[in-house]
Amino acid sequence: MEWLIGPFEVTFVQRALVAGLLVSAATALAGTWVVLRGMAFLGDAMSHGLLPGVAVAALLGGSPLVGAAASAAVMVSGVTLIGRTPRLSQDTSIGLLYVGMLSLGVIIVSRSQSFAVDLTGFLFGDVLAVGQDDLLVLAVALGATVAVTALGHRAFLALAFDQRKAHTLGLRPRWAHAVLLGLLTLAIVASFHIVGTLLVLGLLIAPPASVLPWARSVPAVMVGAALLGASATFFGLLLSWHLDTAAGATIAALAVAQFFLSRTAAALRSRRAHRPVGTAAVPRAAGQEYPAVPDPRPAADMGAHAS
Repeated sequence: MEWLIGPFEVTFVQRALVAGLLVSAATALAGTWVVLRGMAFLGDAMSHGLLPGVAVAALLGGSPLVGAAASAAVMVSGVTLIGRTPRLSQDTSIGLLYVGMLSLGVIIVSRSQSFAVDLTGFLFGDVLAVGQDDLLVLAVALGATVAVTALGHRAFLALAFDQRKAHTLGLRPRWAHAVLLGLLTLAIVASFHIVGTLLVLGLLIAPPASVLPWARSVPAVMVGAALLGASATFFGLLLSWHLDTAAGATIAALAVAQFFLSRTAAALRSRRAHRPVGTAAVPRAAGQEYPAVPDPRPAADMGAHAS
C-alpha cells in the first residue's frame, strides 16, 4: 500500500492530483462536444495557437494566462471570419491560422535567447509545479465550464446532431457554435500551463472518445470521460513518481492508452453481437462505425429529454 499511497503524502503531488482532477473535469465537458462535432483539429490548432500570446507575455513579464487568452481570441475570431469566405472550407481556415500563429510564436521565441526553458514548459507543462493560485484559476474555470455546458446543452446537442434542425427550432446554431468555441478556449487556456499545449489534447479528446462506444447519452459521456481522466491523472502521477518520468506526458499517455483499450473492447463486443449463431462473422466495411448512442428520437427530442 505504501507504493500506492506514499507519493500522494507529498504536498506538491497532492496539489498536482487536485489540479489534474479539475482539468479532467473541465476537459471532459468541453471535449465531449469536440468529439461529437469532429473538432479535434480545431482543438489542436487552438492549443498551438496560444504560443504567440504566451511568448509575448513571458518576454514582457506579464501573465501567461492573459497572453494565452489573447491568442485564443485571435484564433477564434480568425476561424469565424475566414470560415465564412465562399468556397473556403473551415479546415482550410483553421490550418492557415494554425501555421500562421505557430510561426509567429516561434519567431517571437527566436528573438529571446533565454526562453528555451519556458517554451519547454509551454509545450509539455509542469503539473508538479502547480500552486494554490493555479488551483483557484482551475476551480473558477471549471465552474464556468459547468455553467456554460448546462445552459447551452440543448443548443449544443441540436448543433452536434442536426444543424438544420437547430436552425428550424430557433436555437441559433451560429451563436451556439461561437459559444462552443468559447467553451473549448476556456478549457484549453485554463489547462495548458498544467499539462502543456502538446498534451492538453490527450485529456480533451481521449477520455470522451473512450467512453463514446459505451454511453447511451451525452451526460453519460461527460461523466465517464471525467472519471477516465481522473484515473489517468492518478495513475499517471503514481507511475511518474516511481519511474521518474514526466508527469504530464505520463498522464496523457495513459489517457491515450485507455482510448485504444476501450476501442479494442468495443470492437470485440460488436463483433460478438453481430455474429449470427452458427455462422461466420461478417467483417465490417473499412471505416464503418457502429453508432455510440442508438436513439431513434430526433435530435431535438434528445435535447429536450437529455439531462
